[in-house]
Amino acid sequence: MKSKKYSFPFTDVQLKPNARIFINIPYKISIYFLFFIALHFASWAQPLNHADKALEIGSQRQLFTDDFLIANFSGKAELQLHHPIPQEIVLLNDEPWEGTYSNYNSIFKDGKIYRMYYRGWNRGEKGELTHTMYWCYAESTDGIHWTKPDLGLFEFNGSKQNNIVLASRDFDTFHFKLTDNVTVFKDENPNVSPDALYKALVDRREPSWVLLAFKSADGIHWLPLSEEPILTDGTFDTQNTAFWDSCRKEYRIYWRFFDNKVRAIRTATSKDFIHWQNHHDLEYTDTLTEQLYTNGIIPYYRAPQLFIGFPARYIDRGWSNSMRALPELKQRQMRSITNPRYGTALTESLFMASRDGVKFRKWNEAFLRPGIERNGTWNYGQQYIAWSILETKSAFEGAPNELSIYANEGLWTGSGTALRRYTLRLDGFVSLKAPMDGGAVTTKPLRFKGNQLSLNFSTSAYGSIRVEIQDSNGNPLPGFSINDCPPIYGDAIDRPVYWNNKDDLSSVEGKVVRLKFEINDGDLYSFHFHD
Repeated sequence: MKSKKYSFPFTDVQLKPNARIFINIPYKISIYFLFFIALHFASWAQPLNHADKALEIGSQRQLFTDDFLIANFSGKAELQLHHPIPQEIVLLNDEPWEGTYSNYNSIFKDGKIYRMYYRGWNRGEKGELTHTMYWCYAESTDGIHWTKPDLGLFEFNGSKQNNIVLASRDFDTFHFKLTDNVTVFKDENPNVSPDALYKALVDRREPSWVLLAFKSADGIHWLPLSEEPILTDGTFDTQNTAFWDSCRKEYRIYWRFFDNKVRAIRTATSKDFIHWQNHHDLEYTDTLTEQLYTNGIIPYYRAPQLFIGFPARYIDRGWSNSMRALPELKQRQMRSITNPRYGTALTESLFMASRDGVKFRKWNEAFLRPGIERNGTWNYGQQYIAWSILETKSAFEGAPNELSIYANEGLWTGSGTALRRYTLRLDGFVSLKAPMDGGAVTTKPLRFKGNQLSLNFSTSAYGSIRVEIQDSNGNPLPGFSINDCPPIYGDAIDRPVYWNNKDDLSSVEGKVVRLKFEINDGDLYSFHFHD
């Protein structure tokens, strides 16, 4: 018997007359019924699948320091690394106990004042050390103008009139000798002991190379937190860093080690600052092998779920015509007598960011280059970024605060090292950028808390940014499409977004959505949902 042909959506299906699909239901109705059930199941299951994978961002500020949030780019949109703007010299290390080898600055805000700790050391023309190491202290009320108080604690050349805060000394049970670096921070752990409100990491080379922990109740008078080293698996001759991670409720530490003769970074966590676990070597999304001298890693205070770092990149480029054309050739040649790399190595700082403290998106392009050639630049040790950044007042009346970043220059040259301030807009490390031709980015599915969305952005007078809120499948939500969002233009840190003259997102809060940012001649630095 011949087959009878029935036409159905998308295809033709051959059914034999004796075929039975759902008893007493005609063939065509049966197939349409099954087709409807399949579509219904797909539309019901797909959003749940997206919801299960949604990023829970709550009301945390979101920066574009990596592609963590991004599902796809379109047009000419891209991520753009920005660079700090040089400002004034804020500190000259011109005292004899400070010298030409002062660096590894620790800087942080403490109530109404800013504190700074830094190395005091001196090298001669050939790179030879001319006196023992000291650790020095300075204060500021604005992060721009700094003073060096007379502490009267340690003697230098027969006088205690200096700002030395820590020096080699005898404690009750052991002799302590400064050998390379100290990093100081204020412990933000709510359960911190008052006598250890301030903590310091100190390297020690004798009888073995280890990392010690110190404590202080006032940031001025210091004692060992433990006489035993807290870390032993590293090479600690750089600025090692540690802090209280308020999001994960634990301490985190970063330190130097060598990986097959390459300067690298290792991390661990702790509950008590003494016993460290979860040791990991840092991983990077790029494949460029670089010598990373410092790490400069901190939680970014405006988005503490995000770790940012400013590692110093080290490269020995050897002698060439370009090397001889760089500033202060005579000093460079003199330093090379002690060690060739003292004259031919160069340093600059990078930018990197992480969501878990281990795997980082590291930008291969320099964040802080050596800059225009002049005395004190393009040498080994220049542009180590101080740990960490500060929020300071803008020089422009009525403008929002900005970030101050500090880096040293003049290392081993002149009469002393200088610390220069650089500025960057708040959240301004990386932007989502597009030219006038336009571009867009759509995020991964996410769930937020808050009834308003605000942007940190900048456009030209002709440019604009618009925002669309989509369902998890990428369909515009009614009332929140691109066409419902009037063009946003200007240059602001915290501008609310409107759709049809309304900014209330209470009907969308808690749902799984995607965001689409459409940009023309503008930069988007961050966004956050809030009440």
